[in-house]
Amino acid sequence: MKTARPNAAKDSYKQLRCFSWEQLWVEHVPAFNGATPPSEARNAGLVRAVGVVFSESGRRSQKDEVAAWLRSLLQDPDEKIRRYAMAALPKIGAESADEEALINLLRKANPPEREKKFLARALDKIGGKATLEIADELPGQTALKVKASVAREESPSEIRVDQVVDVFSGLRIHLRGRRGLEGFVRKELESTMPARRLFRVGSSQPGLVEIAPLGPFRLSDLLTLRCFGTLGFVLGAIPKPDSAEIASLITAPPARALLQKLTKGAIRYRLEFPSLGHQRGLVRDIANRAYALCPDLLNDARSAPWAVEIHPHRGRFTVELRPRFSPDPRFAYRRLDVPAASHPPLAACMARLAGNSGHDVVWDPFCGSGLELIERGFLGGVRKLLGSDRSAAAINVAECNLAASGLRMASEFFHGDFRNTNLAPSSISQIISNPPMGRRVPIPDLEGLIHDLFDIAARVLQPGGVLVFANPLSSRPSDARLKLDTTQRIDLGGFDVHLEKFIKTNR
Repeated sequence: MKTARPNAAKDSYKQLRCFSWEQLWVEHVPAFNGATPPSEARNAGLVRAVGVVFSESGRRSQKDEVAAWLRSLLQDPDEKIRRYAMAALPKIGAESADEEALINLLRKANPPEREKKFLARALDKIGGKATLEIADELPGQTALKVKASVAREESPSEIRVDQVVDVFSGLRIHLRGRRGLEGFVRKELESTMPARRLFRVGSSQPGLVEIAPLGPFRLSDLLTLRCFGTLGFVLGAIPKPDSAEIASLITAPPARALLQKLTKGAIRYRLEFPSLGHQRGLVRDIANRAYALCPDLLNDARSAPWAVEIHPHRGRFTVELRPRFSPDPRFAYRRLDVPAASHPPLAACMARLAGNSGHDVVWDPFCGSGLELIERGFLGGVRKLLGSDRSAAAINVAECNLAASGLRMASEFFHGDFRNTNLAPSSISQIISNPPMGRRVPIPDLEGLIHDLFDIAARVLQPGGVLVFANPLSSRPSDARLKLDTTQRIDLGGFDVHLEKFIKTNR
């Protein structure tokens, strides 16, 4: 029976990894440099430790010295030491001199395939124009990554939201959002210009509404809608996530035409499997195949303006092209945030559910970052916005976001418990709120809080006034004047609540 061969370099790394940077550089590196070749090989773990520890705690003034030491090790007779030096250089923030040293090693030494693979991995991370000149000598994945990195620096990409899109035969667009909000998305589409005349509303399912263009349109036309979360152009449907089929759809003429028309700068995309988690091997295979078919489309996980997403859909999988807006231009006013803040499309849905009487006084008892108030303000017909919150920081955030929204209307914010705001009876026409649910910050008596909200709403709402809120319980008001008008089960990010609308009657 064979016993496992001990890995001296690995064991050495585990020990040295715990040392301080000063101990490594002042004590261990000189000892390594003065060691005999066999002893040096046994301590190859030091090279790896230097890269890791320097990246975490080394002094930047020493970077050139450390890089020069690692470059010298690229010529070491021991293959393991050379490989560890290759891996360490990118960790310390490599420069053009390091890229040149790696390229020279590749060209002059004619390394074996294993070492060539490690060279390529290092150039993946630090390669630039010089690496592109020898792309034919490198694996396709390295050429792709380096080309994307160069493009990211030299040809920053952005999505052209005002570019006219000509209708492609059979083009479909998926509007995705929180489960339960699809009804709001449909109503907004059917009632909002110009979307109403530009798109035909098709089928829907939980969290998804499908639309099709009726003629030329712009992305900015879709961005007039506020109730959906993300949009995706459907490139096709496949039985299962197959790398060849996905690469073929990404590089097909319709997808390329869309990308070329709607992208300013290099076309870079990120592959994502929202329902399947990390699929690194599949992503790598798809990216390599797509690059071989069309070298102008660059897979890039960093700041890519587009995502190619694969979603399960009615027993198959759709491949969708999603613009990655950051920030979403619809909600650019959201300059600051608070923990457990509302999802912006949900706030927009709540505002639409509340309606518009033409002269509303709107109050959010738990205003947080102010999204519900701002979204209601965008719909017009507001005389005054009122917000209260127990957090002084939240009040500051809400005021900042309201100022950034560009809304010019009367507003007032109160720091304190909503029970103590001293609002006059029948002074409010709308209450719109997403109250605390006790998920992140414990609520000692959530049921009591919801009942207090009902009681205060019944007092301060004028007849015909509405209460719209996300109800985490099955509680109902004790005051018979609050009549339930609408209830819709929705996903609030991992748990369900009911989005409800109550109307205050005269009796």
